Amino acid sequence: MLDQGAPAQQSSHTASARPGAVARLMRRKPVERLVAEGGQGEGGALRRTLGLWQLTMISIGATLGTGIFVVLGEAVPKAGPAVTLSFVIAGLTALFSALSYAELAGTIPVAGSSYSYAYATMGELIAWICGWCLVLEYGVSVAAVAVGWGEYLNELLDGTIGVTIPDVLSAPPGDGGVFNLPALLVVLLAMAFLLGGAKESARANTVMVAVKIAALVLFCAIGVQGFRSGNYAHFMPLGMAGVSAAGATLFFSYIGFDAASTAGEEAKNAQRDLPRAIMLSLVIVTALYVLVAAVAVGAKPWQRFGDSEAALSQIMREVTGQSFWGTLLAFCAVIAIASVVLTVLYGQTRILFAMSRDGLVPQVFSRVHPRTGTPRANTVIVSLFCGVLAAAIPLGRLADATSIGTLFAFGLVNIAVVVLRRTRPEMPRTFRVPLSPVLPALGFGFCVWMMGSLSAVTWVVFGVWMGVGLVFYFLYGHRRSRLATPAPSEK
Repeated sequence: MLDQGAPAQQSSHTASARPGAVARLMRRKPVERLVAEGGQGEGGALRRTLGLWQLTMISIGATLGTGIFVVLGEAVPKAGPAVTLSFVIAGLTALFSALSYAELAGTIPVAGSSYSYAYATMGELIAWICGWCLVLEYGVSVAAVAVGWGEYLNELLDGTIGVTIPDVLSAPPGDGGVFNLPALLVVLLAMAFLLGGAKESARANTVMVAVKIAALVLFCAIGVQGFRSGNYAHFMPLGMAGVSAAGATLFFSYIGFDAASTAGEEAKNAQRDLPRAIMLSLVIVTALYVLVAAVAVGAKPWQRFGDSEAALSQIMREVTGQSFWGTLLAFCAVIAIASVVLTVLYGQTRILFAMSRDGLVPQVFSRVHPRTGTPRANTVIVSLFCGVLAAAIPLGRLADATSIGTLFAFGLVNIAVVVLRRTRPEMPRTFRVPLSPVLPALGFGFCVWMMGSLSAVTWVVFGVWMGVGLVFYFLYGHRRSRLATPAPSEK
């Protein structure tokens, strides 16, 4: 009888020790385990080849160009001349979040960015939600920027050989076309660079970043000659609501600074260099954004900005009366925007790499090619998805969908830095957010405020996206999570 009862007692003990459903949703991944697994994938490991310069260029490459070369034409009609203020507000929102990113990147230097930070501080379900927002943030922004690239390619072709790609092949359905072929091509070009390896991609990106900075400086030097103070006579024609709405759209332009944090497992000295790269890139980008926006609105009445995504090239042509300068800027923009596609696509693949390693998405996303040290299958799958998205959906809808995913993820990062300070105060930190928890709270508040400025349609899209993500998590990720099977060292 005693022998028969023993198994029952053991079974009862095991059942009582098993965590409940809520506990499983809130299970956290230890920071030490996150760091120990850094770089490790299925069949190989990522290579640590990136220094401070390359990391900064990745951040600038992913950021600089999106708002100025592409989204400026979408934002000016919402705010008028006050679009410069919209850039400042979006920049401040990004700054508060960047401070939190910098602290967490120096403390948890891994590839998952805010997804990994949430996993270590707020549990698996919140981490999944954050990661799913990052998929929206990075993947959709690649598509959005690729759409704008096609606009500048047409400007370049028109100025050099006098022909353009017809609308049927250069615009998505709803914008007068059937399929945006240039948008697909630039994503495939970025895919080819990424398949060659992180170091090789970083070199190509550095060259492209130098070209885009030179192009924007050239624009300011020429555009200021057409500056008319009368264009600022009615600074805020649509009120503060218009400024905040434009700021929410322009926040899409600032997502690049966190691209450096996705390179945490390929950085030579991640804890030292990641915080520096994040802050340095944000300062450079914000200064250039505000300067170029101020010159652009001064040179062209704000009511005329909604007719093309290639606004800067048109301004150069109008100010000089010559097609050469507009064509030159279009050439620089083609290169510059390609670097945004390259670096943001890189960040997307590394986010999925981290999620796959944790078992939350299929294993194929964490397979590393032994020769190049890159997640090859991951890169191909993500590139094809983003390319098709870019070819089929108009720019404005893509930009707003990216902004809401970005703001949600950044809000979670501001919470995560406070939680980690309280739960693991002893951890070494190479950078600390000043005035914590005040500045993280401001960062969170700004994110919520700007999310509220987005349209109802954007919120519906976001709700549907999150619903699909939760269904996928409960049917797949929750069951296959690696945390359900502790690492050997933790048993």
